[in-house]
Amino acid sequence: MTTNQMNVFSNTLATALSDAVDLHQTLLAELAQAHLSEAEANALLSLIRERADAPLATRLSQLDAGFLTAVIRHGAGFNPIPGAASVQAYLRDTDMAPVISPDPKTTRFTALPSDRPGMPAFSDRKFDPWFENLREGDEMLYGYGLYGEKRSVYLADQYRDASGPEPRARHLGIDIFAPAGLPITAPLAGRVHRVAYNADPLDYGHTVIVEHVTEDGLSFWTLNGHLGQPIVSEGQEVAAGQTLAPLGDWHENGGWAPHLHFQLITSLLSQTGGNFFGVGHDSLWPVWAEISPDPNLILRLPEAAFTL
Repeated sequence: MTTNQMNVFSNTLATALSDAVDLHQTLLAELAQAHLSEAEANALLSLIRERADAPLATRLSQLDAGFLTAVIRHGAGFNPIPGAASVQAYLRDTDMAPVISPDPKTTRFTALPSDRPGMPAFSDRKFDPWFENLREGDEMLYGYGLYGEKRSVYLADQYRDASGPEPRARHLGIDIFAPAGLPITAPLAGRVHRVAYNADPLDYGHTVIVEHVTEDGLSFWTLNGHLGQPIVSEGQEVAAGQTLAPLGDWHENGGWAPHLHFQLITSLLSQTGGNFFGVGHDSLWPVWAEISPDPNLILRLPEAAFTL
């Protein structure tokens, strides 16, 4: 595509987005016929912003620029996150420590799909006694919430954004339900990237994000949400198996039954704080699945852990 053709295309796209109900889907529809090079795809968002009218500029400013670029790359036929495949390959060949103690590999478990018959919602106080009744005496039991699951709890307005009417409803982590206070540990050596308290109702509560680096120098991150008070600090180096925080209880974990939200992240996009998207759009799952691949690459739980 010549420079002039690129300018015409970006002008046309900026005009189309100004009137679009769903910004992401308009982008994808236009890109399907554009035949952009990878360099052009990477530069397109900046060109659209240069040509945007005031309402579109405002709308774009409310969205994550890194995610929009990932959507554009996907629509143009490129991997949304350039290093994601290399990170996943590294994880498949690397030894892992458990993320919670006792070790999930030696602990009884049950799957907790959000539509499990008779199960209270994870944000319902009735969940605790219901889950306790699944235990056999004093034996430890972990319950696993599913990666990639569409959840009705995420249909609320707080999970919608300026891109359009579709909520972010697909879960990007694996949940480990367990008694509050259990130690949450780093599966790999790394450096603490952020320690935060995300206080909004049904947010993460106490959160620790750890940066790790592959042998080839690619960064990736693990997010631990719904914690108690962290015992690590930002910038601290941590070893595999080192405790990051206890598992949080209702009053400190965002208002959920005690559980760890564990998420793998290959790109922080344009996010710089101590929070990150924990759910993604269903229609853009190929993009979100590269940003946050299946964390079972790290947990390595049997398939039976996620099925009833």
